[in-house]
Amino acid sequence: MTLPSKRPVPDHGGDDESFEVMVPDPKRRATLKNTARNIMGLGGLSINRIVLNLEPMLRSWVREEVETVILSSFQPSSRSSLNQIEASRERSLQLRFVGKLPSTIFTGSKVEAEDGNIIRIILVDPTSQIIVSSGPLSSIKVEIVVLNGEFGADEREDWTENEFNASVLREREGKRPLVTGDLSVTLVDGVGTVDNVTFTDNSSWIRSRKFRLGARVVQRVSGEVTIREAMSEAFVVKDHRGELYKKHYPPSLLDEVWRLERIAKDGAFHKRLAANQIFNVKQFLRLHVTDPSALRNMLGGGISNRVWDTIIEHALSCVIDDDEWYTYYGAAQRVGLLLNSIYKVVAATFDGQSYQPVEKLTFSQKLLVEDGKRQAYRNVQDLVLADRQAILSLSMPLTDLLQPEPLSTPNLLLQQPDFSVANQGTRISGR
Repeated sequence: MTLPSKRPVPDHGGDDESFEVMVPDPKRRATLKNTARNIMGLGGLSINRIVLNLEPMLRSWVREEVETVILSSFQPSSRSSLNQIEASRERSLQLRFVGKLPSTIFTGSKVEAEDGNIIRIILVDPTSQIIVSSGPLSSIKVEIVVLNGEFGADEREDWTENEFNASVLREREGKRPLVTGDLSVTLVDGVGTVDNVTFTDNSSWIRSRKFRLGARVVQRVSGEVTIREAMSEAFVVKDHRGELYKKHYPPSLLDEVWRLERIAKDGAFHKRLAANQIFNVKQFLRLHVTDPSALRNMLGGGISNRVWDTIIEHALSCVIDDDEWYTYYGAAQRVGLLLNSIYKVVAATFDGQSYQPVEKLTFSQKLLVEDGKRQAYRNVQDLVLADRQAILSLSMPLTDLLQPEPLSTPNLLLQQPDFSVANQGTRISGR
């Protein structure tokens, strides 16, 4: 019987095992039905032999269909780089810095948080926001690096490992390593500390003029777990020479007055204040409390409201943390005043037996206090330094009274016993 086939079956010497299905014409895609009919038409083949001969073509069709589906899932506008594919994976764990870095850091100084505390690194599960405190990853080794301040400026959190590594900075040619100290940190129960890291060079040589701290794992993590790197806020690094003129936040009472905003060391404001015996922040605040107009005139009649407000706002952030207390009993006055170390009235007595915080006084009592305060400020030399030991020996606790507070925060005092014993203290003169 002659088979009606346009393409003859190759002669393989009657060896069935070497029989292969002919490849269909590429211009005309063969269908499963047509191919099966052609094979069946050969005759003398078992079912197993027919299936065996169909298998190569079936594999080819399945592969082509799978590739088509995969390619169709990518839109033309999507990234085609491997970085995008890597970023699309969900990161299982994250490294994070704990503690905000200051906006300015000086070379040679230890890197620490804005509040003076140690910077910490933690390993966190972002889903539960819980520190990974057990298992092998809780003691992983982490490397501290310096990043270009431009990295992360777009607030993206899905950067790739390649993007992070590309932003790591090295020292300038001929310079020492950009950072020195303990740059390798081993986590303990998922927590590590950046305790001894210092910069050796400023950040002015890069376009952003800012650095960031970064942290990345040193060894590869096995399995499906991935760990995203940590990135700090951007900050400026200046040469340590600038630290000599650094402003303090907040300032302290005994800081030199040029530590305040807008008062430059050896500048015009500094020289005018020094000429009037105003050398530190405490003296500055005392004059501001007793005679703010005189203080402003001292700085110069042409000082703008913006500059004045900036200086005063910074000065008022000072914490009153010393133990100086003063009393004032004016002649023919029915009120006694208790003042803190910058001469701010914090309490008053009307019967010589007990003091009340000024915030709790009635309107008529506040009027009496204002009259007494004006007289006290005209006669600062008559203020009497209170005896701290006498105050502490009183029967009622004075914890709230002696608690350090920012000047801008109201002093909510409890009712206090008679402070008349303070009159046995020392009178002062001048400021």
